Amino acid sequence: MALFWDVVGSLVPPIFIGLLFWFVMRSILRADSKEREVYSQIEAEERAKMAAKKPAKKG
Repeated sequence: MALFWDVVGSLVPPIFIGLLFWFVMRSILRADSKEREVYSQIEAEERAKMAAKKPAKKG
């Protein structure tokens, strides 16, 4: 039984660090995708404002 606890004790820290790394990377990637989505929305709004201000061409 002592061997079992030695194995568990040696596996828990790398698993914990791996899960922590996964959580941090997941948070970073989700924040980046959300930021890109918001930036695209703002850019579309600004383009619409610029198009509304631009005088229509008479041809």
